[in-house]
Amino acid sequence: MEREIVHGERERRRGEGRDNLRRGKGFVGGDAGRDACGVEGPAAAMEEETIYVVDESKGSLKKYDHVKDAWVEIVENEMLKGAQQLLPAPPADPPLRFLFRHPSFISRKLPIQSVAVSGNLVVLAATDDNFLPALSQPLVFNSFSEKWARGPPLPAPRRWCAAGTTRGAVYVASGIGSHYNTDVARSVEKWDLTNQRQRSWIWEKMGKLKDGKFSRDAIEAVGWRGKLCMVNVKGDAAKEGIIYDVERDSWEEMPEGMLAGWRGPAAAMEEETIYVVDESKGSLKKYDHVKDAWVEIVENEMLKGAQQVAAAGGRVCVLCADGVRITVVDVAAARQWVVDVPSGFQVMAVHILPRLSHSDFRTK
Repeated sequence: MEREIVHGERERRRGEGRDNLRRGKGFVGGDAGRDACGVEGPAAAMEEETIYVVDESKGSLKKYDHVKDAWVEIVENEMLKGAQQLLPAPPADPPLRFLFRHPSFISRKLPIQSVAVSGNLVVLAATDDNFLPALSQPLVFNSFSEKWARGPPLPAPRRWCAAGTTRGAVYVASGIGSHYNTDVARSVEKWDLTNQRQRSWIWEKMGKLKDGKFSRDAIEAVGWRGKLCMVNVKGDAAKEGIIYDVERDSWEEMPEGMLAGWRGPAAAMEEETIYVVDESKGSLKKYDHVKDAWVEIVENEMLKGAQQVAAAGGRVCVLCADGVRITVVDVAAARQWVVDVPSGFQVMAVHILPRLSHSDFRTK
Protein backbone atom coordinates (compact mmCIF):
# COMPACT_ATOMS: atom_id res chain seq x y z
CA MET A 1 0.00 0.00 0.00
CA GLU A 2 1.23 3.49 -0.74
CA ARG A 3 1.77 5.99 2.04
CA GLU A 4 -0.34 9.08 1.62
CA ILE A 5 -0.21 12.42 3.42
CA VAL A 6 -3.77 13.67 3.75
CA HIS A 7 -5.69 16.32 5.63
CA GLY A 8 -7.39 15.04 8.75
CA GLU A 9 -10.46 16.37 10.53
CA ARG A 10 -11.33 20.04 10.54
CA GLU A 11 -9.05 22.61 12.21
CA ARG A 12 -11.00 22.41 15.45
CA ARG A 13 -10.33 18.67 15.70
CA ARG A 14 -6.56 18.95 15.31
CA GLY A 15 -4.71 17.34 18.15
CA GLU A 16 -7.77 15.49 19.51
CA GLY A 17 -7.81 11.74 19.74
CA ARG A 18 -4.10 11.32 19.07
CA ASP A 19 -3.76 8.44 21.48
CA ASN A 20 -6.39 6.48 19.57
CA LEU A 21 -4.88 7.45 16.22
CA ARG A 22 -1.29 6.46 17.01
CA ARG A 23 -0.74 2.91 15.74
CA GLY A 24 2.33 2.78 13.53
CA LYS A 25 2.31 2.73 9.69
CA GLY A 26 0.46 5.20 7.46
CA PHE A 27 0.02 8.91 8.11
CA VAL A 28 -3.00 11.10 8.66
CA GLY A 29 -2.63 14.72 9.60
CA GLY A 30 -3.12 18.44 9.14
CA ASP A 31 -1.28 20.86 6.86
CA ALA A 32 1.72 19.20 5.17
CA GLY A 33 1.45 16.41 7.71
CA ARG A 34 2.46 18.77 10.54
CA ASP A 35 0.07 17.04 12.90
CA ALA A 36 0.66 13.63 11.38
CA CYS A 37 -0.33 10.64 13.46
CA GLY A 38 0.32 6.99 12.70
CA VAL A 39 -2.44 4.46 11.98
CA GLU A 40 -2.46 0.69 11.45
CA GLY A 41 -2.26 0.85 7.68
CA PRO A 42 -2.62 3.22 4.74
CA ALA A 43 -5.11 6.03 5.27
CA ALA A 44 -6.96 8.77 3.42
CA ALA A 45 -9.61 11.40 4.10
CA MET A 46 -12.93 11.68 2.22
CA GLU A 47 -13.56 15.33 1.28
CA GLU A 48 -11.33 16.20 4.28
CA GLU A 49 -14.23 15.19 6.57
CA THR A 50 -13.83 11.52 7.43
CA ILE A 51 -10.63 9.53 7.83
CA TYR A 52 -10.53 5.95 6.58
CA VAL A 53 -7.80 3.43 7.39
CA VAL A 54 -7.02 -0.15 6.40
CA ASP A 55 -6.13 -2.35 9.38
CA GLU A 56 -3.72 -4.62 7.54
CA SER A 57 -3.30 -7.06 10.44
CA LYS A 58 -7.03 -7.81 10.68
CA GLY A 59 -8.00 -7.18 7.08
CA SER A 60 -10.65 -4.51 7.71
CA LEU A 61 -11.53 -1.00 6.58
CA LYS A 62 -12.40 1.46 9.36
CA LYS A 63 -13.50 5.07 9.64
CA TYR A 64 -12.71 7.47 12.47
CA ASP A 65 -15.60 8.70 14.64
CA HIS A 66 -14.32 12.00 16.08
CA VAL A 67 -17.28 12.31 18.48
CA LYS A 68 -16.55 8.96 20.16
CA ASP A 69 -12.82 9.22 19.47
CA ALA A 70 -12.88 5.67 18.12
CA TRP A 71 -12.43 3.66 14.93
CA VAL A 72 -15.59 2.07 13.48
CA GLU A 73 -15.21 -1.02 11.30
CA ILE A 74 -17.22 -0.89 8.07
CA VAL A 75 -15.64 -3.56 5.84
CA GLU A 76 -13.84 -6.82 6.53
CA ASN A 77 -12.12 -8.86 3.83
CA GLU A 78 -9.14 -11.20 3.63
CA MET A 79 -7.76 -9.27 0.64
CA LEU A 80 -7.17 -6.24 2.87
CA LYS A 81 -4.53 -8.18 4.78
CA GLY A 82 -2.17 -7.65 1.89
CA ALA A 83 -2.24 -11.34 0.97
CA GLN A 84 -0.44 -12.31 -2.20
CA GLN A 85 -2.73 -12.69 -5.20
CA LEU A 86 -2.27 -14.81 -8.30
CA LEU A 87 -2.81 -13.21 -11.70
CA PRO A 88 -4.92 -14.98 -14.31
CA ALA A 89 -2.94 -17.20 -16.66
CA PRO A 90 -1.70 -15.47 -19.84
CA PRO A 91 -3.00 -16.56 -23.27
CA ALA A 92 -1.99 -20.13 -24.11
CA ASP A 93 -2.25 -19.83 -27.89
CA PRO A 94 0.38 -19.84 -29.21
CA PRO A 95 2.02 -21.61 -26.25
CA LEU A 96 4.66 -19.68 -24.33
CA ARG A 97 8.10 -21.31 -24.29
CA PHE A 98 10.22 -19.09 -22.06
CA LEU A 99 13.66 -20.43 -21.23
CA PHE A 100 14.63 -19.31 -17.73
CA ARG A 101 17.61 -21.56 -17.05
CA HIS A 102 19.89 -23.73 -19.17
CA PRO A 103 22.81 -26.07 -18.31
CA SER A 104 25.11 -23.98 -20.51
CA PHE A 105 24.44 -20.95 -18.29
CA ILE A 106 24.73 -22.43 -14.80
CA SER A 107 25.66 -19.17 -13.08
CA ARG A 108 22.88 -16.98 -14.49
CA LYS A 109 19.23 -16.83 -15.42
CA LEU A 110 18.09 -16.10 -18.94
CA PRO A 111 16.23 -12.77 -18.78
CA ILE A 112 12.51 -12.30 -19.25
CA GLN A 113 12.04 -8.57 -19.76
CA SER A 114 8.95 -6.74 -18.60
CA VAL A 115 7.83 -3.24 -17.64
CA ALA A 116 4.94 -1.59 -15.81
CA VAL A 117 3.12 1.36 -17.39
CA SER A 118 -0.27 3.01 -16.80
CA GLY A 119 -1.60 0.13 -14.71
CA ASN A 120 -0.36 -2.48 -17.19
CA LEU A 121 2.22 -5.24 -16.85
CA VAL A 122 3.91 -5.67 -20.24
CA VAL A 123 6.10 -8.70 -21.01
CA LEU A 124 8.35 -7.67 -23.90
CA ALA A 125 11.18 -10.08 -24.52
CA ALA A 126 12.48 -13.53 -23.59
CA THR A 127 14.42 -16.49 -24.98
CA ASP A 128 12.70 -19.65 -26.17
CA ASP A 129 14.02 -23.23 -26.00
CA ASN A 130 15.75 -22.79 -29.36
CA PHE A 131 17.61 -19.70 -28.14
CA LEU A 132 15.45 -17.44 -30.33
CA PRO A 133 13.21 -14.50 -29.35
CA ALA A 134 10.21 -16.01 -27.53
CA LEU A 135 7.74 -13.20 -28.24
CA SER A 136 6.74 -11.79 -31.59
CA GLN A 137 4.37 -9.40 -29.80
CA PRO A 138 4.18 -8.27 -26.16
CA LEU A 139 1.85 -9.76 -23.57
CA VAL A 140 -0.16 -7.12 -21.67
CA PHE A 141 -1.94 -7.61 -18.34
CA ASN A 142 -4.31 -4.78 -17.39
CA SER A 143 -4.73 -4.51 -13.62
CA PHE A 144 -8.10 -2.73 -13.95
CA SER A 145 -9.82 -5.22 -16.27
CA GLU A 146 -7.73 -8.10 -14.85
CA LYS A 147 -7.32 -9.49 -18.36
CA TRP A 148 -4.44 -10.32 -20.67
CA ALA A 149 -4.11 -9.09 -24.24
CA ARG A 150 -1.49 -9.12 -26.97
CA GLY A 151 0.28 -5.96 -28.00
CA PRO A 152 1.24 -4.95 -31.55
CA PRO A 153 3.70 -7.23 -33.38
CA LEU A 154 7.31 -6.12 -33.00
CA PRO A 155 8.90 -5.18 -36.35
CA ALA A 156 11.91 -7.23 -35.24
CA PRO A 157 11.32 -9.64 -32.29
CA ARG A 158 14.34 -9.57 -30.00
CA ARG A 159 15.93 -10.47 -26.68
CA TRP A 160 18.83 -9.01 -24.66
CA CYS A 161 17.51 -5.52 -25.29
CA ALA A 162 16.98 -2.28 -23.36
CA ALA A 163 13.37 -1.87 -22.23
CA GLY A 164 11.69 0.99 -20.39
CA THR A 165 8.76 3.38 -20.16
CA THR A 166 8.18 7.09 -19.91
CA ARG A 167 5.06 9.25 -20.23
CA GLY A 168 2.79 6.29 -20.89
CA ALA A 169 4.85 4.83 -23.73
CA VAL A 170 6.96 1.67 -23.92
CA TYR A 171 10.40 1.78 -25.54
CA VAL A 172 12.53 -1.10 -26.78
CA ALA A 173 16.08 -0.41 -27.92
CA SER A 174 18.81 -2.58 -29.38
CA GLY A 175 18.90 -6.33 -28.71
CA ILE A 176 19.44 -9.48 -30.70
CA GLY A 177 16.95 -11.22 -32.98
CA SER A 178 17.34 -14.73 -34.39
CA HIS A 179 20.96 -13.67 -34.98
CA TYR A 180 22.98 -10.50 -34.48
CA ASN A 181 21.96 -7.75 -36.88
CA THR A 182 23.40 -4.23 -36.85
CA ASP A 183 20.08 -2.61 -37.78
CA VAL A 184 18.28 -4.35 -34.90
CA ALA A 185 21.14 -3.62 -32.48
CA ARG A 186 20.85 0.11 -33.27
CA SER A 187 17.06 0.31 -33.55
CA VAL A 188 14.64 2.02 -31.16
CA GLU A 189 10.90 1.29 -31.16
CA LYS A 190 8.11 3.17 -29.34
CA TRP A 191 4.63 1.92 -28.44
CA ASP A 192 2.23 4.54 -27.04
CA LEU A 193 -0.20 2.96 -24.56
CA THR A 194 -2.01 6.25 -23.91
CA ASN A 195 -3.99 5.34 -27.03
CA GLN A 196 -6.76 3.27 -25.45
CA ARG A 197 -7.91 1.73 -28.73
CA GLN A 198 -6.17 -1.61 -28.95
CA ARG A 199 -6.65 -1.78 -32.71
CA SER A 200 -4.62 1.42 -33.05
CA TRP A 201 -1.59 0.09 -31.16
CA ILE A 202 1.56 0.25 -33.29
CA TRP A 203 5.34 0.38 -32.90
CA GLU A 204 6.92 3.59 -34.15
CA LYS A 205 10.57 3.79 -35.20
CA MET A 206 12.61 6.40 -33.34
CA GLY A 207 16.12 7.82 -33.64
CA LYS A 208 18.78 5.11 -33.88
CA LEU A 209 21.59 4.41 -31.44
CA LYS A 210 25.07 5.31 -32.68
CA ASP A 211 26.24 1.67 -32.35
CA GLY A 212 25.18 -1.78 -31.20
CA LYS A 213 26.90 -1.83 -27.80
CA PHE A 214 23.60 -1.96 -25.93
CA SER A 215 22.76 -5.49 -27.13
CA ARG A 216 25.20 -7.14 -24.69
CA ASP A 217 22.75 -7.54 -21.81
CA ALA A 218 19.09 -7.26 -20.85
CA ILE A 219 18.99 -3.81 -19.28
CA GLU A 220 16.57 -1.28 -17.81
CA ALA A 221 15.88 1.96 -19.65
CA VAL A 222 14.85 4.11 -16.68
CA GLY A 223 12.22 6.78 -17.42
CA TRP A 224 13.25 10.05 -15.78
CA ARG A 225 11.92 13.56 -16.47
CA GLY A 226 11.01 12.88 -20.07
CA LYS A 227 14.19 10.93 -20.75
CA LEU A 228 15.34 7.31 -20.78
CA CYS A 229 18.59 6.57 -18.96
CA MET A 230 20.48 3.33 -19.54
CA VAL A 231 23.85 1.65 -19.23
CA ASN A 232 25.09 -1.18 -21.44
CA VAL A 233 26.29 -3.58 -18.73
CA LYS A 234 24.69 -4.63 -15.45
CA GLY A 235 26.40 -4.67 -12.07
CA ASP A 236 29.66 -3.09 -10.94
CA ALA A 237 31.62 -3.59 -14.18
CA ALA A 238 32.95 -0.78 -16.36
CA LYS A 239 30.16 0.45 -18.60
CA GLU A 240 28.92 3.09 -20.98
CA GLY A 241 25.87 5.24 -20.31
CA ILE A 242 23.50 7.06 -22.62
CA ILE A 243 20.32 9.13 -22.31
CA TYR A 244 17.45 9.37 -24.80
CA ASP A 245 15.50 12.65 -24.94
CA VAL A 246 11.91 11.74 -25.77
CA GLU A 247 10.85 15.19 -26.98
CA ARG A 248 13.87 15.71 -29.22
CA ASP A 249 14.14 12.07 -30.33
CA SER A 250 17.88 12.33 -29.78
CA TRP A 251 20.66 10.68 -27.76
CA GLU A 252 23.19 12.27 -25.44
CA GLU A 253 25.99 11.10 -23.16
CA MET A 254 25.17 10.27 -19.54
CA PRO A 255 26.62 12.74 -16.98
CA GLU A 256 29.85 11.50 -15.40
CA GLY A 257 28.54 11.40 -11.85
CA MET A 258 25.39 9.50 -12.84
CA LEU A 259 27.42 6.92 -14.75
CA ALA A 260 30.05 6.51 -12.01
CA GLY A 261 27.44 5.67 -9.38
CA TRP A 262 25.26 3.40 -11.54
CA ARG A 263 26.50 0.18 -9.94
CA GLY A 264 23.45 -2.03 -9.94
CA PRO A 265 19.74 -2.18 -10.79
CA ALA A 266 17.91 1.15 -10.96
CA ALA A 267 14.38 2.54 -11.09
CA ALA A 268 12.70 5.94 -10.99
CA MET A 269 10.03 7.08 -8.52
CA GLU A 270 7.17 8.70 -10.48
CA GLU A 271 9.81 9.47 -13.15
CA GLU A 272 11.22 12.19 -10.87
CA THR A 273 13.94 10.57 -8.74
CA ILE A 274 16.25 7.73 -9.79
CA TYR A 275 17.22 5.12 -7.20
CA VAL A 276 20.03 2.61 -7.66
CA VAL A 277 21.29 -0.28 -5.53
CA ASP A 278 25.07 -0.52 -5.31
CA GLU A 279 24.99 -4.31 -5.39
CA SER A 280 28.57 -4.81 -4.23
CA LYS A 281 28.22 -2.49 -1.21
CA GLY A 282 24.57 -3.21 -0.45
CA SER A 283 23.43 0.41 -0.37
CA LEU A 284 20.40 2.18 -1.82
CA LYS A 285 21.13 5.61 -3.29
CA LYS A 286 19.20 8.36 -5.04
CA TYR A 287 20.49 10.63 -7.78
CA ASP A 288 20.96 14.36 -7.14
CA HIS A 289 20.86 15.87 -10.64
CA VAL A 290 21.95 19.30 -9.40
CA LYS A 291 25.22 17.98 -7.95
CA ASP A 292 25.47 15.07 -10.43
CA ALA A 293 26.04 12.76 -7.47
CA TRP A 294 24.42 9.81 -5.70
CA VAL A 295 23.22 10.21 -2.11
CA GLU A 296 23.08 7.14 0.13
CA ILE A 297 19.77 6.41 1.85
CA VAL A 298 20.33 3.06 3.56
CA GLU A 299 22.93 0.29 3.62
CA ASN A 300 21.93 -3.30 4.28
CA GLU A 301 23.53 -6.70 3.71
CA MET A 302 20.22 -7.84 2.19
CA LEU A 303 20.77 -5.44 -0.71
CA LYS A 304 24.06 -6.99 -1.81
CA GLY A 305 23.73 -8.71 -5.17
CA ALA A 306 20.30 -7.14 -5.79
CA GLN A 307 18.71 -8.37 -9.01
CA GLN A 308 16.11 -5.74 -9.78
CA VAL A 309 14.40 -2.63 -8.40
CA ALA A 310 10.93 -1.08 -8.64
CA ALA A 311 9.82 2.24 -7.11
CA ALA A 312 6.44 3.87 -6.46
CA GLY A 313 4.42 5.50 -3.71
CA GLY A 314 7.43 6.48 -1.63
CA ARG A 315 8.79 2.94 -1.49
CA VAL A 316 11.53 1.07 -3.29
CA CYS A 317 11.17 -2.70 -3.74
CA VAL A 318 14.42 -4.61 -4.24
CA LEU A 319 14.57 -8.21 -5.45
CA CYS A 320 17.27 -9.79 -3.32
CA ALA A 321 20.15 -11.91 -4.62
CA ASP A 322 18.55 -15.18 -3.51
CA GLY A 323 15.48 -14.48 -5.65
CA VAL A 324 13.04 -15.48 -2.89
CA ARG A 325 12.90 -12.27 -0.86
CA ILE A 326 11.97 -8.68 -1.63
CA THR A 327 13.34 -5.90 0.56
CA VAL A 328 11.01 -2.89 0.79
CA VAL A 329 12.49 0.48 1.73
CA ASP A 330 10.36 3.43 2.80
CA VAL A 331 12.67 6.13 1.46
CA ALA A 332 11.16 8.96 3.52
CA ALA A 333 11.55 7.17 6.86
CA ALA A 334 14.51 4.96 5.80
CA ARG A 335 12.48 2.06 7.22
CA GLN A 336 12.93 -1.45 5.79
CA TRP A 337 11.13 -4.78 5.87
CA VAL A 338 11.25 -8.04 3.94
CA VAL A 339 8.51 -9.78 1.95
CA ASP A 340 8.92 -13.48 1.15
CA VAL A 341 8.15 -14.65 -2.37
CA PRO A 342 5.25 -17.16 -2.58
CA SER A 343 6.48 -20.73 -2.16
CA GLY A 344 7.24 -22.55 -5.40
CA PHE A 345 7.56 -19.40 -7.52
CA GLN A 346 10.57 -18.19 -9.49
CA VAL A 347 10.89 -14.41 -9.59
CA MET A 348 11.40 -12.90 -13.03
CA ALA A 349 10.88 -9.28 -12.02
CA VAL A 350 9.23 -7.01 -9.47
CA HIS A 351 6.71 -4.38 -10.55
CA ILE A 352 4.30 -2.13 -8.64
CA LEU A 353 0.74 -2.08 -10.00
CA PRO A 354 -2.63 -0.92 -8.66
CA ARG A 355 -4.36 -3.44 -6.43
CA LEU A 356 -6.65 -5.85 -8.25
CA SER A 357 -10.33 -5.05 -7.73
CA HIS A 358 -12.58 -7.57 -5.94
CA SER A 359 -16.33 -7.68 -5.38
CA ASP A 360 -16.44 -10.14 -2.48
CA PHE A 361 -16.33 -7.60 0.34
CA ARG A 362 -18.30 -8.34 3.52
CA THR A 363 -19.84 -5.12 4.88
CA LYS A 364 -20.86 -4.60 8.47
